[in-house]
Formats: sequence, C-alpha cells, structure tokens
Amino acid sequence: MERYGNKSGKSGILSFEAGADYIVVVFEDGGRYRYTYNSAGKKQIEQMKKLALSGLGLSTYISQFVKDRYESSTKK
Repeated sequence: MERYGNKSGKSGILSFEAGADYIVVVFEDGGRYRYTYNSAGKKQIEQMKKLALSGLGLSTYISQFVKDRYESSTKK
C-alpha cells in the first residue's frame, strides 16, 4: 500500500494500491474498496491511478464518476 498524498488536506482516503487492471482504495473509516477494469471500466481505473499518484482529487472523482462500481469491499 502507498500512502495517499492528500494535498487538499480534506480527503478521507488513507492509502491505495495500484495494479495492472485495478486499484484498491483504503478510507479513514476502515473501508477498503477494490475497483477493477471489469467493475468500473478501464478509463475510470486509469484516471483513478493518476489521481492517486498525484495525491489530489481521488475521493471527489470516486464520488462523482465511479460511485459504487467496486468489485469488492471490506470494512473494519
């Protein structure tokens, strides 16, 4: 897992892990969501990876464009 940069200081995202065709996002509330090409689409996953690496805009992008199109989730 890589720590999310959170350049805005307002994100609820703690960390992420990016793979060839997926991204896993971990939120402050303990939620862990796996988004894949199959569940959310290649274009969306690639954009999420870019935003994750930049440390800005990932949470907003998820809430506006990806929403609940995750493959799996766990909550602590």
